[in-house]
Amino acid sequence: MIAIALIGIAAGCASALMFASMISGVLISLLLIYLAPLPLMVAALGWGPLSATIGGITAATVLGAIFGLPFCIVFAVTVALPAWWLGHLVLLGRPIAGGVSSGNGAEPVAPILEWYPIGRILLWLSGFAALNTMAGLLAFGTDVAAVSGALRESLLLFLGQRDTAAPPEIDQLVNMLVTIAPSLGAISVMMMLTFNLWLAAKITATSGRLHRPWPDLKSAALPPLTLPTLCAAIAFCFAGGLLAILAQIITAVLMMAYALTGFAVLHTLTLALKSRALWLGCTYAIVVLFVWPVVAMVVLGIADAIFGFRQRYLQGRPPPLPTS
Repeated sequence: MIAIALIGIAAGCASALMFASMISGVLISLLLIYLAPLPLMVAALGWGPLSATIGGITAATVLGAIFGLPFCIVFAVTVALPAWWLGHLVLLGRPIAGGVSSGNGAEPVAPILEWYPIGRILLWLSGFAALNTMAGLLAFGTDVAAVSGALRESLLLFLGQRDTAAPPEIDQLVNMLVTIAPSLGAISVMMMLTFNLWLAAKITATSGRLHRPWPDLKSAALPPLTLPTLCAAIAFCFAGGLLAILAQIITAVLMMAYALTGFAVLHTLTLALKSRALWLGCTYAIVVLFVWPVVAMVVLGIADAIFGFRQRYLQGRPPPLPTS
């Protein structure tokens, strides 16, 4: 218990220090803020959610004492809560009914555990990203004019235009960015949380502290109700007002979730290719360089949810040869 508490406190201090780097205004602080959940996630996966709870409370208390209550609340909601809950879900398992029996009067074998599905974890990642982005926007106001005005001021300040009379080309660019900023912000938060969770799992697995087998990421699939929810969110995007902005955020994170499942589909459908590594490497390189081809992954993920490409492919493959 003492070791769990000490690890949690150390993780909380590291996370708080990374999060507090935003006050420096240095560009590298942006990377540190994005990685702020990582220490708490490593503590949650390696030493249990209780360790992450202790670390989150420690970090939030320290930040609140130094920078004030708003800073404490922002950290607790955007960093500590997702790190603790996602770490809890990754380690959540239940024994399969019946278990496994060794027979012949020998000692019973430990039951096989069914772990929390990766697809549902993706949905939780989407939910945290959407809620964090919505909370950030609602902090500017509860109407479209206030939110758009605050975003516009922030973008003008970022572009070095401190006065209201910006050049026409800058004004046009800012207007476009204000329109897509909520969606881009939600996608950015989701990718940040997803990367931190994956990296934390890799670190704990490499050190032998991950208390579950490494999941088969190729089989990740979103729950069936995700697609109707996405369709409803797309419909509300045309409602206008603040509701449309919130619907755009939900649409963005759910499409990003389908993009990740689209990559899982691609990994499955290329299993039989001899040059599989080359094809996958080229695909990832194209997506990273040009970004917009990720739409193809979104389409592939949605198509798999409707037509079951992976299931059909795996059913059509011959069974693996016996090893002995």
